[in-house]
Amino acid sequence: MNVLEWIELMFKQYGYLVLLIGLPIDFIALPLPPGQTTLTFTGYLAYKGVFQWIPAMAVAFVGAAIGVTVTYFIGYKVGAPLIDRYGKWIFIKPSQIEKTRRTYDKYGNKMLLLSFFVPGVRQFFGYFVGIIRIPFRTFAIYAYTGAAFWVFVFVSIGYVFGEQWQHIFELVENYLKYICTGIGALLIFWFIWKWRRLRLKETRREKELG
Repeated sequence: MNVLEWIELMFKQYGYLVLLIGLPIDFIALPLPPGQTTLTFTGYLAYKGVFQWIPAMAVAFVGAAIGVTVTYFIGYKVGAPLIDRYGKWIFIKPSQIEKTRRTYDKYGNKMLLLSFFVPGVRQFFGYFVGIIRIPFRTFAIYAYTGAAFWVFVFVSIGYVFGEQWQHIFELVENYLKYICTGIGALLIFWFIWKWRRLRLKETRREKELG
C-alpha cells in the first residue's frame, strides 16, 4: 500500500478527523505522510465531492494551528528550561540564546510565515521559537497566518486541478525545493559575511587596545 492509498483509507474511515489528528502529528515530526500531500489530497476529495471545500479548509487550518502551537509550547515549557539548566554542557550560553532572540526579532517573523512550506523546517520552527521564548502573541499572529496560507495553497491545488493534482503538486514541490535551496544558500552566505565582519571588528579593536 502506497502513501496515497493509506491516506485515502484513513479519510474513508475517519473523515475530517484525519486533518485534526494527522496535521498536528506532522508538526510534531512523527513518521506519517507529509502534511502537504494530505492537504492536497483533501482538496482533491473536495473536488470529487467527498468533502466540502470550506469545511475542509477550516478543519485543516485548525489541525495545523494545533500542531504548531503544541510544538511552540513544548519548546517553551520543556526546551527552554533544559537549555537554561544544561546548555553549558552543549556549549549553549544564555547570551547566545538572547542574541538569537534579537536576531529573530529582526528577521524571524518572515521566516516563520514561510517555514510551513518547507518540510523539516516546518516541524522544527515551532520548537525553536518556543525555546527562544518569543511572546505567544507575536508567534500566534505570524504562525497562524502562515498556517492559513499553507492550508489554502495546498488544498486549493487539489481542488482546482482535480485529476491533475498529482502532476501540479510535484511541480510545486520541485519549485519549492529550488527556491528554498536558493534562500538557504543566501542565508548561509549572509551569516558568514556577518560573522566575518564581527571578527574583523573584534580584531581591529584588539589591535587598537594593544
